[in-house]
This record gives sequence, structure tokens and C-alpha cells, in this order.
Amino acid sequence: QVQLVESGGGLVQAGGSLRLSCRASARTFSEYYAMGWFRQAPGKEREFVGRIIWSGGNTQYSDSVKGRFTISRENAKNTLYLQMNSLKPEDTAVYYCAADPTLIGTKWILGPGGSWGQGTQVTVFS
Repeated sequence: QVQLVESGGGLVQAGGSLRLSCRASARTFSEYYAMGWFRQAPGKEREFVGRIIWSGGNTQYSDSVKGRFTISRENAKNTLYLQMNSLKPEDTAVYYCAADPTLIGTKWILGPGGSWGQGTQVTVFS
């Protein structure tokens, strides 16, 4: 399985921006159909944020972040990014990088070969 390490989280004022990074080791992102980001706020379930299809680069996002967040990749560095703009206090959560996010019905899960990163905390204050 791929090993994923996130970085870039922190404390930011509402309206500000952060960029999260996710670096892979042991395997390369190109071995997966897609890579993505999830988040989990205190007391809530982990929720899908967005994903990028590795071949072609198509992206899709949850309605709550569409137009504010952008997923990108840097193949040479085997790194995935999540650019977060116009942050809101409700974006506060632990953000997880995910290999092989898959939609089953209406629920996003990891595919059989998928992996989670350890998570990075994002806190947005007003």
C-alpha cells in the first residue's frame, strides 16, 4: 500500500487561504485511478472533499467546497495538493489525503487498495 503524508495545515482567519500537500511513498499516485481529500470535524463523520482522476486530471468536489478549493498534482514529486481559498470556520477539520476514493451509491469510501494519510489539522477562526 502507498504511504501518504500530509502537511500544510494550520490556523487561519476566515477568508484566508491554505495549501495542503500530500506526498506518497512506497507507491506512486499513477498506480491509482484517483486520489482525493476528505475531512473530519469534531463529532462528525469523515466527509468527501474532492478527488482528481489521475489519467486526464478531471476533478470533482463536494458542494460545500466547490469554487473555493482546488485539487492539483505534481507528478514529478509524487505530490497531491489541496488549495483552499475563502476559508470559513465550518471548514475547520482534520484533512486526510486518500488513495483510491470510490463512490458507492451516494457514499464515498476507499477502494480495496486505498490508503489514508495521518491527517493534518486545519482551524479557521472568525
